[in-house]
Amino acid sequence: MRAGRHHRALAAACAAPLAAALAAGAWGCAPAAPQPRAPAKGAMDAAIARVFPALVRIHVVTKEHWEGREQKFEAAGSGTIISADGYVVTNHHVVGKAKWIRCTLANKDEADAKLVGTDALADIAVIKLDPATLRRPVQAFPFAEFGDSSKLKVGDPVLAMGSPLALSQSVTSGIVSNTEMVMPSLFWGWFDFKLDGEEVGTLVRWIAHDAQIYGGNSGGPLVDLSGRIVGVNEISLGLGGAIPGNLAKSVAAELIKSGEVKRSWLGLEPRPLLRGSGRDAGVLVNGVTKDSPAAKAGILAGDVILEYDSQPVQVRWEEELPAFNRLILETPLGKTVKLSLLREGQALTVEAATVPRGKAREDDQELGSWGATFRNLSALAAREFKRDSTDGVLVTSIRPGGPCGQAKPAVDERDVVVKVGDRPVKNLAELLAATDALVSDKTEPVAAVVAFERRNERLLTVVKLGPSEQEDRSPEVRKAWFPAAVQVFTRDLAEAMNLPGKKGVLVTQVYPGSAAEKAGFKLGDVLTHLDGMAIDASQPEDAGVFPALVRKYKIGTKADLTVLRDGQELKLSMELPPAPVPPRELRKHKDEVFEFTARDLAFEDKMREKWREEQQGVYVEAVERAGWAALAHMAVGDLLLAVGDVKVNDVAGLETVMKGLVAKQPKHVVFLVRRGIHTMFLEIEPDWSKRR
Repeated sequence: MRAGRHHRALAAACAAPLAAALAAGAWGCAPAAPQPRAPAKGAMDAAIARVFPALVRIHVVTKEHWEGREQKFEAAGSGTIISADGYVVTNHHVVGKAKWIRCTLANKDEADAKLVGTDALADIAVIKLDPATLRRPVQAFPFAEFGDSSKLKVGDPVLAMGSPLALSQSVTSGIVSNTEMVMPSLFWGWFDFKLDGEEVGTLVRWIAHDAQIYGGNSGGPLVDLSGRIVGVNEISLGLGGAIPGNLAKSVAAELIKSGEVKRSWLGLEPRPLLRGSGRDAGVLVNGVTKDSPAAKAGILAGDVILEYDSQPVQVRWEEELPAFNRLILETPLGKTVKLSLLREGQALTVEAATVPRGKAREDDQELGSWGATFRNLSALAAREFKRDSTDGVLVTSIRPGGPCGQAKPAVDERDVVVKVGDRPVKNLAELLAATDALVSDKTEPVAAVVAFERRNERLLTVVKLGPSEQEDRSPEVRKAWFPAAVQVFTRDLAEAMNLPGKKGVLVTQVYPGSAAEKAGFKLGDVLTHLDGMAIDASQPEDAGVFPALVRKYKIGTKADLTVLRDGQELKLSMELPPAPVPPRELRKHKDEVFEFTARDLAFEDKMREKWREEQQGVYVEAVERAGWAALAHMAVGDLLLAVGDVKVNDVAGLETVMKGLVAKQPKHVVFLVRRGIHTMFLEIEPDWSKRR
């Protein structure tokens, strides 16, 4: 799972209501149930030997979209090799949004992998190992086989295998606790188990077991004592929950064959029969989607479906609902099916032709020049938005302070962009084309009239597309400066040092090689007068008094300062140099690919870090949260010394190096940085796709 987040959140969310329910209903103590007999050691050893070599630990860089950006995260999960040529079954929530995948095999060797296909509704995905990336090449991968999960019974011993918490492959044992676990209705209203808009419980009825699993076990196999896969571990609610192996096997086969799972749709919303209906057969139609095949067939909310395509239907409780949903979803596309109904006591038969269901949600994409993320409208999403077609592009998140957010009126989440300038926009490809036509080769933002729809309104606004407006780096007029750090010589300090009534500033650091050092100023000096004028500072809030006095002088003016040193008063003179260039005025480079900002070194950087005056490199000033640089563990304050084998002396040099990388687009990029007293190599495998 993604860094264990999904499972930990789910387990934590379930703990409170479940504990409350138990406390409210537990009025006495039941006798302890007998412990099941542990399976024979030999049987466990044989099962482990069959599956363990096929286990993989999956390390991914996965993407999420919010605040107008594509944000990257490291994550870990588990999987099982299911063929000699390296196909691996795992969870959608582990690799479904992966930008980069690497797998560690049971023998500790590593292989890169690519996503073959993914299915959010079943939470199953398939990846394929690349044998060419192994250090020790193999002719065939070890693999495990699926068993028949329909034969599992409560009490059967099972083994949960995987990489909990991203640790090395491991095994825990337990028994099957429940073969038809569903999400309880008490979760309604505060927890929906959805992945990319898909309600996983629509199709999945979990195999519950008590073998311990943790974050990182997701995608790993649940194994019977014959050493066959009977489930794919997915959730932990105190009990573990595994997707039945038969479902995982069929979904994986279709993903390997065509890269996607094609399902049928009728537009029915079924639910179990009402308890007061007095019926024991059929399924209740809870709702019918407008203009759907079911609606065109004349099916109405309140109808009871008795037979579906000649198969009797019985849905009395939630545990029976996924099987009925599967009947519809697995119907061949375009097939006309007969449905036997009961309506107000009258029997009738209707026919409906299935249509492709499609995904609940299309993939998001960041458009940097808009400061937003977008996605196409799927057919299901268009219906949810009460739209007559899938035309337009849905806004899914906005970057605070970005072009969309600053427009008046602002473009916001859930708005649908339908036109840019004079170009209609029906999908994301057309939005990208319209954007390119406006901002290509532009160095300043371009004002574009954008039409978007919000509920029943069609609004117009002006969005300034393109590169961000440059930060104001106008140079300040250089002022005179005293090249040493000082603090206010407070009344408390004066009294404690037997200098009552004295005011001024205390020298806390004399900058090496500076005019102050050459003039003889030392650490601990108390400056009381500047050219005979008292330095009237005795409270912490007087910190600006002395710098303000110095700034009134012209650069190069000779100044006499009265100094108290070891209780003695003396006079020191020096020419006041210009203040160093502040960091805000230094040249910067904001890298859009690696998502960090660096600037030339400032005087204060060198003083703070005790770097030599001639120190070269650039100072990392900002690292985008969840960006590529952040994934490599680059941090604010790092001194960037080299990119690859090219030294970086300043921002101009960095820009040259980065332009070269964009042209060559290497798979691996290594940054050499200094952090404190340490140097370290940071390796990044970036996504070179164009960001508009």
